[in-house]
Amino acid sequence: MLTALGDPSRQAILDRLSTGPLSVGQLADELPISRPAVSQHLKVLKDVGLISDRQEGTRRIYQVDPEALAQLRRHLDGFWERSLAAFARRAARTEEHDRSNDDDSDH
Repeated sequence: MLTALGDPSRQAILDRLSTGPLSVGQLADELPISRPAVSQHLKVLKDVGLISDRQEGTRRIYQVDPEALAQLRRHLDGFWERSLAAFARRAARTEEHDRSNDDDSDH
């Protein structure tokens, strides 16, 4: 999912779809890329499970998959928590090291 979101056009598409379901044509009207390019980006987003689609008459309507976004959020939250914990451990070691150097220089 993160790889799919590495492309700015796919980020823009997901952002537009976060406000509600849209067709390829509606997305293409709102973005500075061609309709075929929008279709290709939608395929990538659908393949990784971030969006789903349904047939509505002659059009396909795309929408964000809320469970997929929740899964992505959980992953990013875990990443963030691990990163903050690692930063806190590093800061504590650095502070401890600085304190021991200060103690050594006082003698």
